[in-house]
Amino acid sequence: MQECCSTGAGMCKCPHHKMVPLCITLIGLAFLLHALGVLSSSFLEIAWPVLVMLIGLMKLGAGGMCSCCGDKK
Repeated sequence: MQECCSTGAGMCKCPHHKMVPLCITLIGLAFLLHALGVLSSSFLEIAWPVLVMLIGLMKLGAGGMCSCCGDKK
């Protein structure tokens, strides 16, 4: 296992592992801004499916586990 995955606290420091939580946060932010009247419905109808597709593409490209965390078991 490479050092990028171990912090001693059980959390990985690899930057690509932060992309899915970031996209989920952006989806939540888009819905919040829509509820507050900042974003229009037409923008939100396009934005959230695009973010969901980005999450799927990132997970597909990762192939389940990255090479730096493949030895963790």
